[in-house]
Amino acid sequence: MTRASQRRRVHRYTAEGGGTGRADTLAGEEPLEIRLDGRAFTVTMRTPGHDFDLVAGFLVSEGVVRAPDDIVRMDYRSGVGPDGQRTYNVVEVRLAPGVAPPDTSMERHVYTSSSCGVCGTASIEAVTKVSSFDPAGDPVRLPVTAVLALPDRLRTGQKLFDTTGGVHAAGLFRFPGNPAGDGGTGQDAGEPELLCVREDVGRHNAVDKVVGWALRQGLLPLRSTVLQVSGRASFELVQKASMAGVPALAAVSAPSALAVDLAEQTGVTLLGFSRGTSCNAYAHRERLVP
Repeated sequence: MTRASQRRRVHRYTAEGGGTGRADTLAGEEPLEIRLDGRAFTVTMRTPGHDFDLVAGFLVSEGVVRAPDDIVRMDYRSGVGPDGQRTYNVVEVRLAPGVAPPDTSMERHVYTSSSCGVCGTASIEAVTKVSSFDPAGDPVRLPVTAVLALPDRLRTGQKLFDTTGGVHAAGLFRFPGNPAGDGGTGQDAGEPELLCVREDVGRHNAVDKVVGWALRQGLLPLRSTVLQVSGRASFELVQKASMAGVPALAAVSAPSALAVDLAEQTGVTLLGFSRGTSCNAYAHRERLVP
């Protein structure tokens, strides 16, 4: 059976000379094939665990589904190895009647690596997706002090990172309060609620796992939320946020230029270098409350 982490023997060396042997815990990384209605759709490298969340979130990001009822069934039944044992590396998805399957231009003809969420897309046009939701219309207000606290709150939920030091994380936070009825200050009585944390060797996989969890809980669109990620903000992460209706994406590192352009176009507030004491606002800073 697949595992989120594995033990390996290593030899540790120091500048002082010599070395010692010991066991080390490594993050798991294995292929996952996604099949739609019996047809191969893509293969992605991922950290095993929360696979159904990963698949559901990936299908949201690809514009295939938008509601939990769009998926009739997900299971591992197709993944059987030569020895007859289930591999847990193939997920079969049965779409609901009336849900249009993706056209052939969306199929991934090579595997998607753990570092690239759009690799293998068959055409340039298929890279950019149109969201069924509208992040630009979300009136949420984000107190800066609360936003700056999110990286530390995300870090407390990174259990796999604690043991391996080798995975990314994404956390979904819901901001309470009623922006329309607070006199425009955006202040509220409670702190943001942590809804979900997911980890993976691929930062895009961690986000897909969060979005997939939300889809299966019937929470899309994710209004009044911030998606906090542990790495940089790329084009694909902004797109995944937009496809799920997330109005704000915050990263501890830098965004790319294309990520900023897409955030401006889709109405997503994009924050970078958010590290506890300050952050940079790259797009739609009007939601921030100093």
